[in-house]
Amino acid sequence: MAMAIAYGLKDTYKLEFVARDITKLEKIKEEFSAKVYALENFDITKKNILLAVKPYALKSVGEQLSGEADSLYSVLAGTTIEALRANISTKNVVRVMPNVAAKFQASTSVMTGNVAKKEEAKEIFSVIGDVFWVDSEKEVDIATAIAGSGPALLTLVAEAMMDGLVKEGMKRVDAIGVTNSLFKGFAPLIASNHPALIKDSVMSPAGTTAAAYGALEEGAVRGAFIKAVGEAFRVTQK
Repeated sequence: MAMAIAYGLKDTYKLEFVARDITKLEKIKEEFSAKVYALENFDITKKNILLAVKPYALKSVGEQLSGEADSLYSVLAGTTIEALRANISTKNVVRVMPNVAAKFQASTSVMTGNVAKKEEAKEIFSVIGDVFWVDSEKEVDIATAIAGSGPALLTLVAEAMMDGLVKEGMKRVDAIGVTNSLFKGFAPLIASNHPALIKDSVMSPAGTTAAAYGALEEGAVRGAFIKAVGEAFRVTQK
């Protein structure tokens, strides 16, 4: 996630990198032509920090930082503002849940935190895609299932579609191309229409779409996806 965001921001912002693994810093320095620093005793005073580590590493990372940041932008799933403040000294905190499409500036980022930093946060993360500011941390945790985990869920759909085409006799390379094209065309379609309206416009009586839709309903696909969102949310609450 950290590198995906970095790629998305690099042409708009001057980035500096801090890492625990010194060997990674050399590669980053070369690739981004950026200043790099070792984590130990790194001074965050008056800086805007984007924290992108595994949630379990928060305490150990915080212990190695010095000073007080101006703003801390955290992409740690399920890690509360209270926990962030308890481990890292900062004037402002914004929790953000983007996804790996940030690399292509096509992320979906859901955020909340200090309202004073709302516009700054939206300005920064709008560079990597769409931004949604919500009123509570709970809503960020709920949105994690789609904003964060959504790309993985959609890959399941895409892979199943590809396999279905191959099963019926289409060459794999063509199945991949057709499915990829579908996803590319679906983005503007869903952005301008309610899902039910799209379905109704395609489904004709006793047609192919009706048959396919019926098979999905028999497999309880809709219920499975609803449950998946709930399960992802519950993990953030542990």
